[in-house]
Amino acid sequence: MFTGIVEETGIVKEVREGQKSYELALTANVCGQEIQIGGSLAVNGCCLTLVKESQNNGERWLWFDLLKETWVRTNLQYVQPGSLVNLERPLRAGAELGGHFVTGHVDGLGKIVHWEQQGKDWMLDIEPPEELMKYLVFKGSIAVDGISLTVAAVNEKTFRIWIIPHTIEITALKERKVGSYVNLETDILGKYVERLMLLRK
Repeated sequence: MFTGIVEETGIVKEVREGQKSYELALTANVCGQEIQIGGSLAVNGCCLTLVKESQNNGERWLWFDLLKETWVRTNLQYVQPGSLVNLERPLRAGAELGGHFVTGHVDGLGKIVHWEQQGKDWMLDIEPPEELMKYLVFKGSIAVDGISLTVAAVNEKTFRIWIIPHTIEITALKERKVGSYVNLETDILGKYVERLMLLRK
């Protein structure tokens, strides 16, 4: 379980297709200090398990296996060496919940269709998969690349969020542009409500 409060951006070092899975290596200054083999880390909002470590030119590389489902469903398929990725360690018992409950299970890819600076803030319009539109509500929560954000508007095929300068500065959103894909995880509460309503029919 995560909160959608990004702790830092990691740097992708290698991404490749291995014999059993796709493999992703990255470096992390803060989030890499305590994680051990078998530990979890949210990478662009996707919960991954650390499977091995390596030392390369004095750097500690963290390696993660990506299942085909993860590869197809997330924007990790588009990262390259040098790409920034949002990182967050799992929520600890008793820790402050600054965002909202984020599971790290990405629902699908959204496409940035409008990306405009207005004053000091940024306005971002995203087109999600059609099946996710029903979970989006005005002033509701959504995780975009693992960032807990508030839905500012819901249109027929898109939704809008506003980004403050601090979020741009500390996350990988600074690399995004129109046409880029972002990982989306809708609020889990909506999914449970939908399931309960279906069972009552």
